[in-house]
Amino acid sequence: MKQRSISLASMTVIASSLLALQGCATDSSSKAEAPKAAAPAPAWKQGMGPDMASSKLAPMAGKMTVTPASEIPIDKLKLPPGFKIEVWATGMPGARAMARGDNGKIYIGTRAIGRVYELSDNGKERTNRVVVDKLVQPAGVAFKNGSLYVMAINKVLRYDGIEKNPTVAPVDLTAKFNLPPEQHHNWKYIAFGPDGKLYVPFGAPCNICELPTQEYAQIRRYNPDGSGMEVLARGVRNSVGFDWHPVTKQLWFTNHGRDWMGDDKPNDTLSRMQKTGLNYGFPHCHQGNIPDDVMKKDNPCAGVEQPVALMGPHAAVMGMKFYTGNMFPAEYKNAAFVARKGSWNRNQKIGYDVVMVKSSADGKNAKVTPFITGFMNPADQSFWGRPAYLLQMPDGSMLISDEQLGAIYRVTYKKK
Repeated sequence: MKQRSISLASMTVIASSLLALQGCATDSSSKAEAPKAAAPAPAWKQGMGPDMASSKLAPMAGKMTVTPASEIPIDKLKLPPGFKIEVWATGMPGARAMARGDNGKIYIGTRAIGRVYELSDNGKERTNRVVVDKLVQPAGVAFKNGSLYVMAINKVLRYDGIEKNPTVAPVDLTAKFNLPPEQHHNWKYIAFGPDGKLYVPFGAPCNICELPTQEYAQIRRYNPDGSGMEVLARGVRNSVGFDWHPVTKQLWFTNHGRDWMGDDKPNDTLSRMQKTGLNYGFPHCHQGNIPDDVMKKDNPCAGVEQPVALMGPHAAVMGMKFYTGNMFPAEYKNAAFVARKGSWNRNQKIGYDVVMVKSSADGKNAKVTPFITGFMNPADQSFWGRPAYLLQMPDGSMLISDEQLGAIYRVTYKKK
């Protein structure tokens, strides 16, 4: 880059001009106020090209107040024959990821509202309480060996024996996890793998950018106490859901594509980690085969891992679960259910549903089919719910959280 220099003569002219201007300002009424700096654009507008400058698209705020069951139009939801969906619990604004305790209590993370809930079921009704409040986007919850783990953007807490001792003070593990500080795309989904380690994604701190440091756009794993950190994958823009394949035990994960490349690209994806150390493309390549139009480099998609399935452009793929229960018909065994919270960066909305992905165990020949629809009306683009996460229960039924209404639905199957 060329260095610019200012000559001594030029500096003298500038200084003289400034003195002349000061001399003209003889009273306070004639002093010109310095122009105010323009407010920075919100993070979600970053990467918005000139061709999109007039777009009215913007993220849609969730409803962060309690919605009674009587106000939830559950009858609008459509499922395959034999399946039934019901409102199972309400009163948890912002409900996202769910983790089930050893004794059956369910812990629910949130993002915007900053809470973690505990949900109890006495067999007839569900009641909830707030475990912790005023955290910075505590979306990540996991449960292991009697302890609840809560991960916010800047804090990791462990509640030992919380099911029996609801007022237990947390153990603060934050320092051991070495969390990167940026907030954008840094809310977490966390889960313990078959190896007993805690898996944690760290999203990109932008819509599209060269990474400021290499600690972003990763998936890592840790020992439960925060030691032994390993980076498993890079180039993962924003994964907020994953599970392990019941046969291969490989990690499969959802990933959000970037915004502001138009209505139809790139797709969100479902990918698998057949080995550690793979690159999934961000920021130079999206969905395995689309070069970025801003972050350019030679052969940007060379060596990038290809997704199992394309999940729709801007569909907001969230939680995913492989079905291993016995309640649903045999054709659902080992299929992946994926919640698509629904698009905002698209003129014609898509998502707002739960889909099923069936493929071979090695991720080939994937087919995506609808499973639950009706949260959104395609005719007028209105929506009332946004499914976010899934949890399989011991009896084989499936719970689905709705972040928009703070509710949990239960899906069951009975052969007619």
